[in-house]
Amino acid sequence: MFHAVPAVAADQAVRVPAPALDMPGAARTTETAVFAGGCFWGVQGVFQHVKGVKSAVSGYAGGPVAKANYDAVSGGDTGHAESVQVTYDPRVVSYGRLLQIYFSVVADPTTLNYQGPDHGSQYRTAFFPQSEDQRRVAIAYIAQLERAHIWGRPIVTRIEPARGFYPAEAHHQDYLYRNPRVPYIAINDMPKVEALKRLFPQDWQVKPVLVGA
Repeated sequence: MFHAVPAVAADQAVRVPAPALDMPGAARTTETAVFAGGCFWGVQGVFQHVKGVKSAVSGYAGGPVAKANYDAVSGGDTGHAESVQVTYDPRVVSYGRLLQIYFSVVADPTTLNYQGPDHGSQYRTAFFPQSEDQRRVAIAYIAQLERAHIWGRPIVTRIEPARGFYPAEAHHQDYLYRNPRVPYIAINDMPKVEALKRLFPQDWQVKPVLVGA
């Protein structure tokens, strides 16, 4: 994860249309979503600044193994993807809005098993719906964006079963916040955070929600 090639260039970030289908009215104050979008440092860093997000934890999802760790997942053979578990208040931000932010600034959904300098199935773009409602919204939204031909290439983001989420090691948590000047972060991920602030000002929160807090 230390190549100086941006995953999503700052000038490529674009606010895509909001989903036509979103989750039904909030019946609870807390919901959970799991997203994979390449290296989890940047994915976590973006969602930590979204208003209504209560926590964003880097980890591993999608693999059948009951335990996952960075060394094993980095080999690309466990079936896991670097992912982020987002806990949010659906009265403040909806699942559909989180998907809109994801497609706008987090990841390029047209690259198969890689994002920028990071290659392998562990860097795939994927959603792991935590409910049938989330699954329906994600399927409908991908179809909507495909019809809009925003990228000019097919969307390869996968919708996968929720097989469990395994938090990453402590030194991977809040990595962007703790290391904003590390070249990988400065080149690949800080532009995503800036794009969130620019494209979604109403959803921007200055103070990130940190795992370490």
